Amino acid sequence: MQEIRFQARSGWPILVTCLIAVPVIVSLFMNPDVFTISTAITLIVAIVISLFGFQAVPPNGARILLLFGNYKGTIRDSGFFWVNPFYSKRKISLRIRNFETGSQIQHEVRNQAGQVITPASRTAPKPSKVNDKDGNPIEIGAVVVWKVINTAEAVFEVDDYEDFVAVQSEAALRALASRHPYDNDDDAVSLRGNPEEIADELRRDVQDRLEQAGVEVTEARISYLAYAQEIAAAMLQRQQAQAVVSARTRIVEGAVGMVQLALDELSDQKIVELDDERRAQMVSNLLVVLCSDRHTQPVVNTGTLH
Repeated sequence: MQEIRFQARSGWPILVTCLIAVPVIVSLFMNPDVFTISTAITLIVAIVISLFGFQAVPPNGARILLLFGNYKGTIRDSGFFWVNPFYSKRKISLRIRNFETGSQIQHEVRNQAGQVITPASRTAPKPSKVNDKDGNPIEIGAVVVWKVINTAEAVFEVDDYEDFVAVQSEAALRALASRHPYDNDDDAVSLRGNPEEIADELRRDVQDRLEQAGVEVTEARISYLAYAQEIAAAMLQRQQAQAVVSARTRIVEGAVGMVQLALDELSDQKIVELDDERRAQMVSNLLVVLCSDRHTQPVVNTGTLH
């Protein structure tokens, strides 16, 4: 359903006309006869009906106009306007809004007299529990920044566009988490290792789902990511083991380079001539010193060369 821009007339001339009509009505009642009384009553009814046509639209706000169920257009311009008093109007905000997955909308509660007992609110966000590509249970949450760009689709294509944004964002986040692993050692895209790529993919997924609701997603980004409690301890040990292996690999690579440099310098400067057995012993000693995780205790040979 396409949006129709409604060009409403300014409300100030109509307001001035209504104000001018007030002393005219008073003067008619001061000279009572059948014609003047009927004219005054007609003017009063016309003024009262005209009051329902005044509309004040704030910046980044809109008014949807309906005439006996038929969509007539949307006022997007801010200002003071006057429209057909028989139009039914519905307010809609065009401001940028954000939403965090896992939170629920609590609708307002009214009593029989129409008074609001409990105002509308939103619960605190709760991370969603889902399995990643490797089957590991994780907890994930995201923030979605959005705004309404087509008021007709937002109001008439879906029942409640705010609730629609919440449900579809949650569904898109769950689908995204199931397509990627939490962490990965190779160059594949992971939830933890590639935040920018994941954010772009999430924004596209949410936008595809909200296209029919007249909503534009400006940003979508993961706000919470962690392993589920039942495997958090095991995964922490795994990450620590991977960190230790990576650190040891770097240490060994550096130690081998330092041993090679030491042997080359001894050979080039002809400080001492080493046979294969002594070279192997020196390499072993240097690697023990360089790769040990605690300080070594050297043993000094005070006897012969061998």
